[in-house]
Amino acid sequence: MTRYDVVIRGGLVYDGTGSAPRIADVGVLDGKIAAVGRWLPEGARTIDAAGKWVLPGMLDVHTHYDAEVLGSPGLGESVRHGVTTVIFGNCSLSTVYAAAEDCADMFARVEALPWDAVHAAVKEHKDWDGPGSYAASLAARPLGANVAALLGHSDIRVAVMGLERAVDAHAAPTGPELDRMRRMLIDALDAGFVGLSTIRSSFSKLEGTRYPTRRLPSTYASWREYAVLNKVLRQRNRVHQSTPNLTSRVELLRYFTQSAGRLRRPLKTTLIAAADVKADRTVARAAVAAAWLTNKLGGAQFRWQHLPVPFEVYADGVDLVVFEEFGSGVAALNIRDVMRRGELLADESYRRRFRKDLTKRFGPRVWHRDLYDAEIVACPAAEVVGKSFGRVAEERGIEPADALLDLAVEHGSALRWRTVIANDRDDVLDRLQRSAQVQVGFADSGAHLRNMAFYNFGLRLLERAHQRGFLPIEQAVHRLTGELADWYGLDAGHLRKGARADIAVIDPAGFDGSSADYAEAPMPGIEVRRMVNRNDRTVAATLVNGQILYEYGAFAEGFGSTVRAGTFLRAR
Repeated sequence: MTRYDVVIRGGLVYDGTGSAPRIADVGVLDGKIAAVGRWLPEGARTIDAAGKWVLPGMLDVHTHYDAEVLGSPGLGESVRHGVTTVIFGNCSLSTVYAAAEDCADMFARVEALPWDAVHAAVKEHKDWDGPGSYAASLAARPLGANVAALLGHSDIRVAVMGLERAVDAHAAPTGPELDRMRRMLIDALDAGFVGLSTIRSSFSKLEGTRYPTRRLPSTYASWREYAVLNKVLRQRNRVHQSTPNLTSRVELLRYFTQSAGRLRRPLKTTLIAAADVKADRTVARAAVAAAWLTNKLGGAQFRWQHLPVPFEVYADGVDLVVFEEFGSGVAALNIRDVMRRGELLADESYRRRFRKDLTKRFGPRVWHRDLYDAEIVACPAAEVVGKSFGRVAEERGIEPADALLDLAVEHGSALRWRTVIANDRDDVLDRLQRSAQVQVGFADSGAHLRNMAFYNFGLRLLERAHQRGFLPIEQAVHRLTGELADWYGLDAGHLRKGARADIAVIDPAGFDGSSADYAEAPMPGIEVRRMVNRNDRTVAATLVNGQILYEYGAFAEGFGSTVRAGTFLRAR
């Protein structure tokens, strides 16, 4: 009689394909699923899953764990939410080629990460000289979740051209330099990277002392440069992930065209983001319709990434990425010194610009800029907490913009406020999460420590489907597991005999409405607390490579230090 390492007993088993679930036991042996059936013998460890859901570990395809994985490889904030595979290297950012200072300059501002933490992580831990040794280095670490990677275009552009030329609008790579970038991408794909990431967003700025007002290097590339690299991706059937320039929607046509495949192999293309934006309620429907036309008529392989929860953001003073979308906001963010920024915010000529920007009615935007829809959640002036800037303005007899600026000048980063930018309407969220034109992603795990990343997005989708019934649970599981694994070409996302034993055991009794609650937790390895949502009653167990890493709020002994569970997953 087979003796299993782990038996998960009597749960409702979802296999990740979208098929109807069944009550069964799951037997795990040597890191693989050895059996799915009834009445399996006891394992060395048995998990009672009666009344619970047993499903493949979820995938998080849009993360920025590139620095965190080097010093804190457990990636516990994902593992505690049933995620067993993450993809990083998104938005043109990776740490494969660039030097530590360049990586810190590229990651810190756009991803709201401490510059010193990124710099130290790369400088102290870098023991690789290319994609192959990078993958081997990660695989040798005590990983919790499995990791997969995109190669960042900004990363290779800086490594080839140097940061100064890479962020110069008048500089272009020479023929040999472009060929070197092409070779770097080929080497990465040979090493199993899932593809390439680029960025066009005008919001994406450098940090540091050298070029703090310049955008990320990938934004300076020509579409000819992209085309050379896309040709390699198309030949290898790998993925192009990107962030478009939302102030130039005509550019979206270029992404649709590059993905089209009637006369050639389609290019797998995924962009952020399909969202029900408060500032423009036409965006979600138009985005899905355009993707449907591109895929149906153009034979494309195009997907929007979608965050399946309300996109709630927090700001300390005026430190918020959406301020990058208008001139006066950029001017404030470009000043990193607290005293000098305060002087700018107090200046009346600046305030006139700021008021004008906030009340401008036309033009593309992400933030609604409605200061009546912006709640103050913390401030030394206790009388304003719980109020909107609009209400504070009414009480003081001033404009809402001046209420924000007055409080920011007086209290700086001690002023904290929040607003929901998108995905606030349940019926629209339901439609987006049923759409074949979107994939569930864009959690930004590992980034935005003081704005909010969404580590538990998968659990919140399952909770919505369970409570609202807009999507069968087996389809919701498929969207979070097998659908993503198959599209990215990864050995993950399926619960069947012979598959990797990456499993989440979900307790639906934990779906009590607390999954959106605000919490803070220390970020491993650095003196920073990051914003998180947590629902520890929901995940009964997370297994990676057959090892039980997490149960109801508690990690296994040695997690992230001596336990080696995850690995570097290579794209098929």
